Amino acid sequence: MRPTEMRRFYQIIRVFLRYGLDQIEPSWQHQKLHRPLAARRLLFWLRNQHDDKPYGVRLRLALQELGPVWIKLGQMLSTRRDLFPPAIADELAYLQDKVAPFDGVQAKAIIEQSLGGSIETWFDDFDIEPLASASIAQVHTATLKSNGKAVVLKVIRPDILPQIRADIGLMYRFAKILRRIAPEARRLRPVEVVREYEKTLLDELNLMREAANAIQLRRNFENSPALYVPEVYSDYCRENVMVMERIYGIQVSDIAGLKANGTNMKLLAERGVEVFFTQVFRDSFFHADMHPGNVFVSYDHPENPQWIGLDCGIVGTLNRDDKRYLAENFLAFFNRDYRKVAQLHVDSGWVPAYTKVDEFEFAIRTVCEPIFEKPLCEISFGHVLVNLFNTARRFEMEVQPQLVLLQKTLLYVEGLGRQLYPQLDLWDTAKPFLEDWMARQIGPRAFFDAVRERAPFWAEKLPELPELIYDSLQQGKVLNQRVDTLFQQMLQQRQQQGRAKIMFGMGATFMVCAAILFNQSQGWPSGVLAGSGVLSWLLAWRAYRG
Repeated sequence: MRPTEMRRFYQIIRVFLRYGLDQIEPSWQHQKLHRPLAARRLLFWLRNQHDDKPYGVRLRLALQELGPVWIKLGQMLSTRRDLFPPAIADELAYLQDKVAPFDGVQAKAIIEQSLGGSIETWFDDFDIEPLASASIAQVHTATLKSNGKAVVLKVIRPDILPQIRADIGLMYRFAKILRRIAPEARRLRPVEVVREYEKTLLDELNLMREAANAIQLRRNFENSPALYVPEVYSDYCRENVMVMERIYGIQVSDIAGLKANGTNMKLLAERGVEVFFTQVFRDSFFHADMHPGNVFVSYDHPENPQWIGLDCGIVGTLNRDDKRYLAENFLAFFNRDYRKVAQLHVDSGWVPAYTKVDEFEFAIRTVCEPIFEKPLCEISFGHVLVNLFNTARRFEMEVQPQLVLLQKTLLYVEGLGRQLYPQLDLWDTAKPFLEDWMARQIGPRAFFDAVRERAPFWAEKLPELPELIYDSLQQGKVLNQRVDTLFQQMLQQRQQQGRAKIMFGMGATFMVCAAILFNQSQGWPSGVLAGSGVLSWLLAWRAYRG
């Protein structure tokens, strides 16, 4: 381990101990876990400096102090209120948009340096106090001079990259160690997962990329009643600064505010599922950071609620094959067709080809049947995924890095949906959408859609068809002539090589006979034979060279 990695590892342990994170609350964990780490006494000699604060506050402050990588972890955990008590989840929710900000004067200086002039050149009413602050950036409000519209300016935190690289480097180190010492870890592909996480995190530091993502997502849902994406003013965007339309809405985690506005909570939760599956299966382009700090609900038309999506720094994509296998797996689960689930895992390469499908099917059935005995609205999709992966582990299933973002986003969506409408039946909401998508991919409808999609191309190429056929025939004729020529050359070369082998063998025979006669003191006959041997070898070399 490099000195920088050792130093960062020490800092992480030190922060954990200073905030007493080794002292798990017995009220919500098993009593035997309520034991301080031995490292506190043996190595660090650090006391818990925040004994007066609840565990949730200590956890939030520790993650905040450790920086962006850890804050992202806290944001994801905050959406899983089915896994954590309210005291923990409520505190982690502050990490979504209430992280301690950096100095607004410094933010203004960064904006002016990026845009190349005084901020008053382009904006009025710039608020030095940030509107919100998260792990990677913070936002300030202003008015755009060119059109008088209210906007927000997003600014990347200064000097954030070295800290991220230090944590990512440490993650790589532990992933490699884990892969080397634990054969079971190879199946989980820890290095590939860290590499995928590194890519998404570094992409999030480039606000030009985020602007492009937001423009794409806005175009995909243009005039949609389900999702609104604010307008981006790309002329004012730079790698560390982004300007976009200011929106006014209710944060999706503000349940009391949504109900006070008369929001149809059931429809809002179902539309969240609809938006997710539309992004994944229709567009192959999905918002992959849908924690509550990035999601609002419009004040307008609460009976027909519309989601508002912010912060498109992390997006995911799936190729056609992954989408197909994923949709078929979902539908097979919905229909309890475990044989098909097992076969799809083999066909997609997610488990080895030598896997016995019958045994895999039985293992999946054993895990899933007890779950499906419950009402669908009580089934956690996240728990189903965990149980499935634990089962597949016995059959050497490898983690698919391209699906990690999707799994995380699905857990976000389910967590939000159940928070909005606890009776949400995610399975029943998603099934019609997936069935409709699959109908468009296979069968007569898919065939006619493909024909209609390709018809303009075929119509363009149809007049060229006779010429293309003639050119193909001509090329075939020339190719046959070349093949015949090459075949004749190959035969000739083989004949020459055959003659060369014969002459080489004769030369060797002459040399052996010359050696025998020389030993018997037959001087001139041995010399004649030796000369014949050398001559034969020269002729063989000449024949071989052609």
